[in-house]
Amino acid sequence: MPPIPASMARPPPLGELPPGYTPPARSAAPQILAGSLQAPLWLRAYFQGLLFSLGCGIQRHCGKVLFLGLLAFGALALGLRVAIIETDLEQLWVEAGSRVSQELQYTKEKLGEEAAYTSQMLIQTPRQEGENVLTPEALGLHLQAALTASKVQVSLYGKSWDLNKICYKSGVPLIENGMIERMIEKLFPCVILTPLDCFWEGAKLQGGSAYLPGRPDIQWTNLDPEQLLEELGPFASLEGFRELLDKAQVGQAYVGRPCLHPDDLHCPSSAPNHHSRQAPNVAQELSGGCHGFSHKFMHWQEELLLGGLARDPRGQLLRAEALQSTFLLMSPRQLYEHFRGDYQTHDIGWSEEQASTVLQAWQRRFVQLAQEALPGNASQQIHAFSSTTLDDILHAFSEVSAARVVGGYLLMLAYACVTMLRWDCAQSQGAVGLAGVLLVALAVASGLGLCALLGIAFNAATTQVLPFLALGIGVDDIFLLAHAFTEAPPGTPLQERTGECLQRTGTSVALTSINNMVAFFMAALVPIPALRAFSLQVRPHKRGPGSGWAWSRGRPHPGFVPLLSIPQAAVVVGCNFAAMMLVFPAVLSLDLHRRHCQRLDVLCCFSSPCSARVIQILPQELGDRTVPVGIAHLTATVQAFAHCEASSQHVVTILPPQAHLVPPPSDPLASELFSPGGSTRDLLGQEEGTRQKAACKSLACARWNLAHFARSQFAPLLLQSHTKAMVLVLFGALLGLSLYGSTLVQDGLALTDVVPRGTKEHAFLSAQLRYFSLYEVALVTQGGFDYAHSQRALFDLHQRFSSLKAVLPPPATQAPRTWLHYYRNWLQGIQAAFDQDWASGHITRHSYRNGSEDGALAYKLLIQTGDAQEPLDFSQLTTRKLVDKDGLIPPELFYMGLTMWVSSDPLGLAASQANFYPPPPEWLHDKYDTTGENLRIPAAQPLEFAQFPFLLHGLQKTADFVETIEGARAACAEAGRAGVRAYPSGSPFLFWEQYLGLRRCFLLAVCILLVCTFLVCALLLLNPWAASLIVLVLAVMTMELFGIMGFLGIKLSAIPVVILVASVGIGVEFTVHVALGFLTSQGSRNLRAARALEHTLAPVTDGAISTLLGLLMLAGSNFDFIVRYFFVVLTVLTLLGLLHGLVLLPVLLSILGPPPEVVQMYKESPEVLSPPAAQGGGLRWGVAPTLPQSFARVTTSMTVALRPPPLPGAYIHPASEEPTWSPAATPAASGSSNLTSRGPCPAI
Repeated sequence: MPPIPASMARPPPLGELPPGYTPPARSAAPQILAGSLQAPLWLRAYFQGLLFSLGCGIQRHCGKVLFLGLLAFGALALGLRVAIIETDLEQLWVEAGSRVSQELQYTKEKLGEEAAYTSQMLIQTPRQEGENVLTPEALGLHLQAALTASKVQVSLYGKSWDLNKICYKSGVPLIENGMIERMIEKLFPCVILTPLDCFWEGAKLQGGSAYLPGRPDIQWTNLDPEQLLEELGPFASLEGFRELLDKAQVGQAYVGRPCLHPDDLHCPSSAPNHHSRQAPNVAQELSGGCHGFSHKFMHWQEELLLGGLARDPRGQLLRAEALQSTFLLMSPRQLYEHFRGDYQTHDIGWSEEQASTVLQAWQRRFVQLAQEALPGNASQQIHAFSSTTLDDILHAFSEVSAARVVGGYLLMLAYACVTMLRWDCAQSQGAVGLAGVLLVALAVASGLGLCALLGIAFNAATTQVLPFLALGIGVDDIFLLAHAFTEAPPGTPLQERTGECLQRTGTSVALTSINNMVAFFMAALVPIPALRAFSLQVRPHKRGPGSGWAWSRGRPHPGFVPLLSIPQAAVVVGCNFAAMMLVFPAVLSLDLHRRHCQRLDVLCCFSSPCSARVIQILPQELGDRTVPVGIAHLTATVQAFAHCEASSQHVVTILPPQAHLVPPPSDPLASELFSPGGSTRDLLGQEEGTRQKAACKSLACARWNLAHFARSQFAPLLLQSHTKAMVLVLFGALLGLSLYGSTLVQDGLALTDVVPRGTKEHAFLSAQLRYFSLYEVALVTQGGFDYAHSQRALFDLHQRFSSLKAVLPPPATQAPRTWLHYYRNWLQGIQAAFDQDWASGHITRHSYRNGSEDGALAYKLLIQTGDAQEPLDFSQLTTRKLVDKDGLIPPELFYMGLTMWVSSDPLGLAASQANFYPPPPEWLHDKYDTTGENLRIPAAQPLEFAQFPFLLHGLQKTADFVETIEGARAACAEAGRAGVRAYPSGSPFLFWEQYLGLRRCFLLAVCILLVCTFLVCALLLLNPWAASLIVLVLAVMTMELFGIMGFLGIKLSAIPVVILVASVGIGVEFTVHVALGFLTSQGSRNLRAARALEHTLAPVTDGAISTLLGLLMLAGSNFDFIVRYFFVVLTVLTLLGLLHGLVLLPVLLSILGPPPEVVQMYKESPEVLSPPAAQGGGLRWGVAPTLPQSFARVTTSMTVALRPPPLPGAYIHPASEEPTWSPAATPAASGSSNLTSRGPCPAI
């Protein structure tokens, strides 16, 4: 597709002139269109001159350029050795510098990198849909699976690791009695949220045991804490421990609960149904939830244990369709700290990495055994999942599929080679296609290597999508350059072929590549969290083992999938652009040298057995025959005689005795469309010699190509008036349907969309999404305000947050589960105990030894003044209260009381999940120590971090998340006006925050990118009119892609937004070539649109097919997410680009296109305006010579080109100095003597 017709850029070579040629009369002097188009034309000519010089330089040193280019790209590709694949959710999803990022950073600064625990889950569902699981049989199967999973042991580093060693234990109390402390450490239960805790069988999941002389092993299945304390009372002072258990409402623990199977021989006699031997009413026992060993602090609500609930009109639980048990494990850091310095690990060099390895091995074994726990014919099925399972999914998602990468590139190699192969070896470019695809592969590798060297982390999209997408986009330029190289203008000197190719196509390649880079970079710059997650700033990648995974009561975060790495795509496009403009022209130059030496394509070491020779035919002096005004080409039917010489195997063609110029067709449109752009033709003959029987034939199918199809069939049909109207109507209807489809697009990205269907992981996630849509979140309060004087504002904040529709309310009988409520209730409890001891005289002004433990604690706190000089004031015992009548704690006692509560109520502190920072100091209470030091209570430092935990439920759709996030943010904003700095924390706020402004930011990104595309196109095309039409088509194409997503059920998240934004840049590939061809053509709008199609249909179609072939490998991905969100969307984008670039845009250009940049204007004589009648049967070529009998007669159609006037500045032969053609002149000689305004390039 020539930017400026080569025949106008310089005078015709002398060797092209036919015998007897004389220049036309001076009356036909050309004129250029005056006005605003002169400057754009001059600027583009200057830019193309630079490209021409670049191409000539590359052709002169093609071997050196190729060697240095491959060396440079290969060196960059070595950077892949240092590539880092990022799997941290927060790094992949959260916008750097955003509100969520700042809040997350604040949390990490105060609490560290890791979550408090990791979760392993079991979900049980019936095999028959809708079956009730609230039966002893179903719970028995659940017990079997949970018990199998809880007994998992792994052997690593010469040690055995079981659940009791690695599980998370909440609120282990500190006891001064060493024997009791060791026993509690062994017996203290793991935190397991299970419906089995409503029954005695829940104790079987706890694996701890202790030994006391004279008693059987103490386990939770036979442990009655009340009875044990009575037996140990005479031997140890356990009053404080007894009060602790009483406050926690431990009671008889598990032995006081009904047995699920009362016939079990180990069912304790204290079980309510032990004697009756009747199975319990499961629905009744599970109604309201279950409790761990502490009724006060370990309450598991129904929503955590049961799914698919059905109730009667009175609200009583009737049935459920799913059961869930959750096992909590320590984090790697906690496990490391727990065993650091322990005798069990002192000989293995215990480290945090080893702790992470132990946890991962245990979790994988847990999932495996749990899934295999039930027989295949059981009525129930178990779905198991762990944090390591999710980690494994992400790592598998990020792995490079070598088979698919190799298969995709081999398929592209085959397509490029077959597409560029020709029957004529001298015209074939199969080796160019192979080399081009391999060069694109190297450019992709070098771009990714450069990203690795710059510190840009890789992700799943980098490994799963980018290699194929970049391959498909990169090969487009190969077809364009190769197609233009074969369509060099007639008479182009051999040494200028590469320069001519870059001059004609360099603008298009630069325009598409720049727009693609701008599109990808624009997606990175727009403030959408997931789009900016891969900004060019280098993030630190070193992470602690096991870090990066956050869990909501064991629920993995949906939508974790990393996006297409925007800068990586832009860098890869840039490397491909450099390869196409610098290295690939060297490949074309070497192939030109092969053709010049008449060697076979691909197998270039062998000579061609039959080399075709290109013959230029120009019209003779027309004499008295004249050409109608406006006709630049005439089609002539010529009988040529070709002979394949046996000695040199060259085809020699002799012109016929005479040829008649066929007048233009009667259809005025056809007269414009049925004319090839060049005048070179291959006239092939066959050898009929007696000694040589081999034939050199040209098949009809070999002469057919897309350019011929566009010229003879596609363009004439498309540019008819009724076809144009039909096209506009159809595309208008498609746009209307797309507008409707856009209303069907929903926001969101579920984890089930990512995990491969048919796997056990997908089955678990589907069941969890259906039955257990619960998220644990926290309301974080920061520093910067006085907690002691802001208690009322904190209570109000909690109340506003609790009123959100999605917040799961606590049972009516249970106080809110927050540290401030627990703290206040504890103070009220010890105040009541003090009042009772004071009234009874057990506590006096001077002594508290006879009072209760709680009364003594209140005594110590009441006398505190907070004054360093006079810290104690005993007169305050009766004049102040720990909690006033408004329910507020006196500010002067707030931080001292906080120290006392944290040290004295570990179970309450653990249940509150306060996570104080800085943590209050440790303080041990001894009722019998009355020294002054024991009376002084150190005040905690002002809090900088604390949190209120909440449970969210009923969040199924993205709109539910958005509503909850907006409500939570509004509550925090209201608290901020009261002086309390707070923010919500948790996976819904971390991963769904983007949807608050996703559509607005998407619209902003597309609008900015369209403006940038307009500016780039207007700058390089130097035609705002054409740039406006391109942008219009791109906007329509993006809107239609968005609407089709709605019909396909693809939800809108950051990933489709990336593709939608990038679609603007990718769409330029299909539109700018046609627009540039239209601008640089001459004639009417229909003619210019037809010529643009003729030159661009082949490379654009080949580019689209290559893109589809590159994307085809994505269809074989194991991840349905890759297929639906990348393969389907990008395939639709490619098809839309092909339709809009080759159908809609030509129609719009033929109707609304800008005027041509150059117009031929002739000052005709009256004879020209009124041509005389034809005489003698038409125009003649001259007298025919006598032909030998060994020549074959071949009839072919060719085009006679009437040269249009050259551009201003081009060399024009004066009439008096017009050289004449010499029969002895050879094409090479004539080419070397060509007179132009630029110096010729030396031959290779």
